[in-house]
Amino acid sequence: MNKCAFLIVISALFLFASTAFADKTAVTIEAPQSVKKGTEITIKINVTHSGNNFFHHTNWVYVQANGNEIARWEFSSGDRPESSNFSEKVQYTVNEKTEITAMGHCNIHGSAGEAKMMIDVE
Repeated sequence: MNKCAFLIVISALFLFASTAFADKTAVTIEAPQSVKKGTEITIKINVTHSGNNFFHHTNWVYVQANGNEIARWEFSSGDRPESSNFSEKVQYTVNEKTEITAMGHCNIHGSAGEAKMMIDVE
């Protein structure tokens, strides 16, 4: 195998392997597990991501309640999150058993996946 082909193969393997092990944006949810019907709660989304620079940052985070989007934060290279680890809050009135889902996304590496939690109504 000539040097050029060898370098191309090694470069391709490095790019694919680095994406698999890359730091993806991850979220966790903080909210009460149980509330009385009609209670307004604060849902806190904790976002973790090692990149926060012009080229590499979290570019969006969303929160859903029972499948309906209730909050979304969009970021760009000129308007990035305040740090690599940050939190966002949203108010929501719980009237029924509610599944909260949240997800964040890295502009280069994608998402570590969706976080979920259930809120029961007493």
